[in-house]
Amino acid sequence: MVPCYSYSINDLESDVRNIILKFADDTKVFGKVNAAADGLQLQEDLNRLCDWANRWQMEFNVAKCVTMHIGTGSIEFQYSMQGRELDTVTMVRNLGVYISSKLKSSEHCYESYSKANRMLGLVKRTIKHKIPDLMVRLYKSLVRPHLEYCSPVWSPHYRKDKILLEKVQHRFTRLFDDLKELEYSERLRKLKLWTLEERRNRADLLELFKMVRGISTVPLDSYFRFAEETRTRGHSYKLAKCIVDATRGCTSSLFEL
Repeated sequence: MVPCYSYSINDLESDVRNIILKFADDTKVFGKVNAAADGLQLQEDLNRLCDWANRWQMEFNVAKCVTMHIGTGSIEFQYSMQGRELDTVTMVRNLGVYISSKLKSSEHCYESYSKANRMLGLVKRTIKHKIPDLMVRLYKSLVRPHLEYCSPVWSPHYRKDKILLEKVQHRFTRLFDDLKELEYSERLRKLKLWTLEERRNRADLLELFKMVRGISTVPLDSYFRFAEETRTRGHSYKLAKCIVDATRGCTSSLFEL
């Protein structure tokens, strides 16, 4: 009988004190670093991860490991792995979403716009007879997903980012000769499309519904709480958005779902 060995990385974080996230062959460790002691603690966690990797002969590719400092209160501590200092970056790509050190979505919006625009150009050059029904199907399956992937995570609030994303759909609706002279809203109505902002709002509401129903991995109480409303009218799903105040703790503002 040939012995069968099973290797697992479940014990990777057994000695790590900070938060660690794993997905496939990607590992991230992070924590609050407001003082030198916090940075030393995070460095000790990196050393533990390297020891684990050496013990199981699954070494990290240190050349691809980087550091990103988030927030103005974080000190820019210099970290290293296996004797090599890690480069500091201002943006990383995590599961297809670009995250900046300022936690703004402008960079991701631009990347999404660029990918969708290139794909739309490919569709435009490839399809000679632009039948509306066929083109809308191609747009929905090949172009629009680049503009909407994980949108509840990065949904833009700057007007310039919203306009940039909407430009792709503007360009698509003008591919048809009989629609070029119409207003954008009228072109959308004839093609039975929503604006991208409307679709992002819908995606946000769907994610919030999952949180309320408890079918999302994101707990509801991390962002909202049910409002303490004494009125008899209305419904029981009035939510209050939690706002963290450094001096007063968690406060809230009321809105209705």
